[in-house]
Amino acid sequence: MEAEFALHVDGRRRPLTVDTRTTLLDALREHLGVRAPKKGCDHGQCGACTVLVDGRRVTSCLTFAVASTDVEITTAEGLGQDGELHPVARAFLEQDGFQCGYCTPGQVCSAVGVLSEVEQGWPSAVTPDVRSTPGLDDEEIRERMSGNLCRCGAYVNIVAAVREASP
Repeated sequence: MEAEFALHVDGRRRPLTVDTRTTLLDALREHLGVRAPKKGCDHGQCGACTVLVDGRRVTSCLTFAVASTDVEITTAEGLGQDGELHPVARAFLEQDGFQCGYCTPGQVCSAVGVLSEVEQGWPSAVTPDVRSTPGLDDEEIRERMSGNLCRCGAYVNIVAAVREASP
């Protein structure tokens, strides 16, 4: 069964008609030509497909496109403004937080989500006191970014990039 609807992607309304079983990742890549989110494992385990939905991290390979109609979807392509890189993307460049680059869009979106979570005071599994405002030391960064895998092993530089981008 097909459905006709629109997605709000990177600040633009994008109409499409797809099978109701189509994932957000496939809708973005195959139907709308948005190439930033990558298909890695297609099981929500690697994070290559991470996008922001209303500012929160989402694995787009596990999300149905039809369930994403009333939200703002932001991919790594939509993070920058006026031709300038988002501060997190710039930190990834400055800290060499990538090697092959396949996972980088998902890593960058996830890092933006991490910074937002910390700003909102959300604890993680390694936050010593969940009643306190969490800091963002390397252990916190590693825990919060653990859903995003890098096959090249650029983790040291990814952690440095997130640390640099944090306030």
